[in-house]
Amino acid sequence: MSKRALLLNPKDNCVVALEDITEGDGVNYDGGEFTALHDVTLGHKLAIADMKTGAQVVKYGAIIGSATQPISRGSHIHSHNLKSNYIEGYHQNDAGYSASGEHA
Repeated sequence: MSKRALLLNPKDNCVVALEDITEGDGVNYDGGEFTALHDVTLGHKLAIADMKTGAQVVKYGAIIGSATQPISRGSHIHSHNLKSNYIEGYHQNDAGYSASGEHA
């Protein structure tokens, strides 16, 4: 089976779909395989481990948010079951970068 999802960091508990995936499909990634529990489109996240409500969702090796409900291995992870850690008041310019890409 060809790889259908990408594990971005070994610490992650989710993978990113490399193509559209249909509920019931086998999903292979570097490190394992699972069955998709939902239809997922290219670029969306799928859980590679069961998560309880409040569990931290890790992508890129960093916490990106918390589960708002239990998430089963193979489930789609998105705004319906994830509370983002994004801070609304933060902007890339706050980090000292300009639109030209130069560091201020």
